[in-house]
Amino acid sequence: MKIGDLVSVIDDQLKGKIVAVNAKKVIIEDEHGFEYEYHSSELVLQEAAIYDQIKTIQKKEVSKSISKKHDKKPFVLDLHFENVVKKDADYDSFERLFLQKEKLIQTIDYCRKNNLKKLEIIHGIGDGVLQQMVHEVLENQTNLEFHNKEILHHQSGTVLVYFR
Repeated sequence: MKIGDLVSVIDDQLKGKIVAVNAKKVIIEDEHGFEYEYHSSELVLQEAAIYDQIKTIQKKEVSKSISKKHDKKPFVLDLHFENVVKKDADYDSFERLFLQKEKLIQTIDYCRKNNLKKLEIIHGIGDGVLQQMVHEVLENQTNLEFHNKEILHHQSGTVLVYFR
């Protein structure tokens, strides 16, 4: 080791330039101008050239495959009444809401039986009766999580359900 060499301290996170050498004692100066005294056996030369001889092998990154079951788009349930029954004029408002609730519960059961992970429920933007019913049904279910698709849930016509 000679004056001007860059060194690192073995048992410390300190590196610097050698400013003086006295027998086995070496004085180094760190990047902030502070001087430290170490025994020469506690120091290692910083030689960037030693890394030039080492060949690096760049491995190809293997992407983790996603199962088809988890990669699918969510199962979609549209609760607009014309999608629930064929002749929608034959029902009053109470019967409509009851049939929509039954369809929702049946679909949740179907998703659980078939191990589906996501369900998108389209309830539409209206006076909020159907939206409130959907939220009440989902709150009473276990092992699922649900979020409105949009940030402002009153402007969203859909709810995303995640089964655990």
